[in-house]
Amino acid sequence: MIGVPHVHHRLTDSTNARARELAIGGAPHGTLVTADEQSAGRGRQGRSWSAAPGEALLMSLLVRGVRPLLPLAAAVAVCEALAPLDAAIKWPNDVWIERRKVAGILLEGRPQEGWAVVGVGLNVRTREFPPEIRDTATSLALAGQETTVAAVRDALVEALHHWIEAPGDEVLSAWRARDALRGEHIRWASGEGTAAGISDSGALLVETPAGARVELDAGEVHLSL
Repeated sequence: MIGVPHVHHRLTDSTNARARELAIGGAPHGTLVTADEQSAGRGRQGRSWSAAPGEALLMSLLVRGVRPLLPLAAAVAVCEALAPLDAAIKWPNDVWIERRKVAGILLEGRPQEGWAVVGVGLNVRTREFPPEIRDTATSLALAGQETTVAAVRDALVEALHHWIEAPGDEVLSAWRARDALRGEHIRWASGEGTAAGISDSGALLVETPAGARVELDAGEVHLSL
């Protein structure tokens, strides 16, 4: 059952770190770890994730029996949990509202042992951001949705319960309907081109200026301004 047991911390270094410890110790599928505040929250590429106490949803879910499309399913679940707001997914792991980041997803685990931790940081009540992300971040409150962290948590747990078990074609269809990059000119470490959707494995498809089509399995992509 998703969300049970539920371990909550007033302060921890990282909910993903705590969930990984529980996974190694044999905790069951669906174990949920949340926190009011993190001292060492992380996003992809080792970036820090900071939030004032009680203003963001900070949670990690232990998943056993990992399916290949789990990263895509998690992103779709986050978008669904934010309804009626119109949320979109920036490949590979960000959720946007009006082209500003409202949530980030970090998956970690041991595939060889059949488990993964789905970490989600989601800005709920935040109204002020550090200068370096002030122009690119948003929150549910800033988007006009006044709610609580607990309410968003419950909605996300319910959405995850469906999407992590959903058929692959359903996950792909839902993800593609929320694709924030399709048709956009993007760049990455070794090239640039026009985003052309995702493959059935979840790789980002890009059409280059030379007419070639490449697949990006991982890494950061940026919109070209």
